Amino acid sequence: MTSDSSASNDPLEIERVFLLDRMPDVPPSLSSVAEHWRIEQGYLSPSDPIPGHEMVEGRLRRITHDDGSIELKHTVKSGLGLVRTERERTIEDSEFQVLWPATKGRRIHKIRLRIDVEGQIWEIDQFSDRDLVLAEAELPTVETPLSIPEWLQPHIIREVTEEGAFRNFHLATQQGFLEPDPP
Repeated sequence: MTSDSSASNDPLEIERVFLLDRMPDVPPSLSSVAEHWRIEQGYLSPSDPIPGHEMVEGRLRRITHDDGSIELKHTVKSGLGLVRTERERTIEDSEFQVLWPATKGRRIHKIRLRIDVEGQIWEIDQFSDRDLVLAEAELPTVETPLSIPEWLQPHIIREVTEEGAFRNFHLATQQGFLEPDPP
């Protein structure tokens, strides 16, 4: 999440997203220091859009880190494309357990490789519930140039930043596209 804020004073997420043909071979010098996260992500039932306003999505996320520690987050996002508002907070396990059942049928599972490449964080997500790999990079401003690492370039099919079909919310809510949620 960037430190910029919109007129509503919510922090902005400025993020570019790329569709990959497969998980790239990351150079050993980077993969040895990369973080590996197992992510379970569920979406709360969206509110009906209000005419003239953008849809708001609420997300719960359980991140299991390399060391076995677990991080629980509740995030609210709105907007589409490159710039979106994002509010995120850490929640307790008790709150997560109460809210998680409300995401049934709207979940995704992925393994995230989080890599620092010369000060730019790249997150590469390999989805466990579908044949899909996405790479994303958050930027501090819309004008910030993005240098794509050489080892990643050959695997990019195209940029999908502006394609709503590749938003995690859309992926999690497509009827008939997902396998049933595990118990």
